[in-house]
Amino acid sequence: MTAIAENVIAKADQQHTADAVLRTELKQARGISREEGRAVSRAVFAYYRWLGWLDERLPMGERIARALGFDDTFRKNPASIKEADLHRAIPSWVSGHVNISVEWLRALQTEPTLWLRARMGQGKQLAEKLGLGPSGRARTRALPDAVVYEGGEDLFRTPEFQAGEFELQDISSQVVGMVCNPQAGGTWWDACAGEGGKTLHLADLMGGKGLIWASDRAAWRLQKLKQRTARAKVFNYRSVLWDGGAKLPTRTKFDGILVDAPCAGVGTWQRNPHARWTTTAEDVAELGAVQKKLLANAVQALKPGGRLIYSVCTLTRAETTEVKAEITRLYGNLEPLKLLNPLEPSAPASESVWLWPQTVSGNGMFICGWQARS
Repeated sequence: MTAIAENVIAKADQQHTADAVLRTELKQARGISREEGRAVSRAVFAYYRWLGWLDERLPMGERIARALGFDDTFRKNPASIKEADLHRAIPSWVSGHVNISVEWLRALQTEPTLWLRARMGQGKQLAEKLGLGPSGRARTRALPDAVVYEGGEDLFRTPEFQAGEFELQDISSQVVGMVCNPQAGGTWWDACAGEGGKTLHLADLMGGKGLIWASDRAAWRLQKLKQRTARAKVFNYRSVLWDGGAKLPTRTKFDGILVDAPCAGVGTWQRNPHARWTTTAEDVAELGAVQKKLLANAVQALKPGGRLIYSVCTLTRAETTEVKAEITRLYGNLEPLKLLNPLEPSAPASESVWLWPQTVSGNGMFICGWQARS
């Protein structure tokens, strides 16, 4: 198994993500069991999670073994890693861009939680069908259809998944849909839809009534969206290519627009430790400019009184508060929205919702929004 893990690490780089290479290598490996595949995956992700502690002069096999040792020790006793050493978990450039805490660094070194989103009102039933105990049920009343999965079954092969009864969707991504709060019969635009995870959630929240436009710059992502919507039996949407430019994909004016923009993905580093070592400060600056451009173009399609929601699974200031401040400064017809965090229902509404891995057991996420003045 170590040989496969070594191959993955040797082939992974900025253009070839470790998880994509891992899927290819496991698919090509002959006679490998599901348990062995999980062992390879754990070895690869442990290597990148503990890369800052490893001596690159050692043979790769020994480095992998040491990473797994760190992983085992940390699982049993998180305090075994001293606070001063925790900064090895991230590259040095991050300190100038993110408000770093010890709690966040410790969270980065833990195994991520696997979240499912059941169809509306079906969270309890789904947990029972999948044989999950009380720990698998929703952890917040605000998201009763969010389910934690801790089993070892291939979820994509379950009859429940094939029937469209659930999606694999991180809790923070589900929060974005709840913050959007689309109403039945409304018209929404998921401007950076990707493969459609948030499009599906918006459609479910709308009860299948109304219309959602889903756009992306990559045709293959929209093809994936088409497959997912067919399985989930979602039909109140239209998909269209959009490169993010000033020429909008439709003349439709929207009650709501979600710009879940491409970002540096710093909020996903617990789930995707390889990205810690391929993302750069230059990426952050470039993406911040892209995000401002996307919002500036998308806002032209907003109805008077419509809501523009901005979300990114990153935690850098250049992609969060600085983007928010720039759009607010440039567009006097946009009033910043006061948003409620559904995971903290007793907290007052705020112009920014921050989700951190150590507090939500999910990806880091930033959400803000504006309303177009009538």
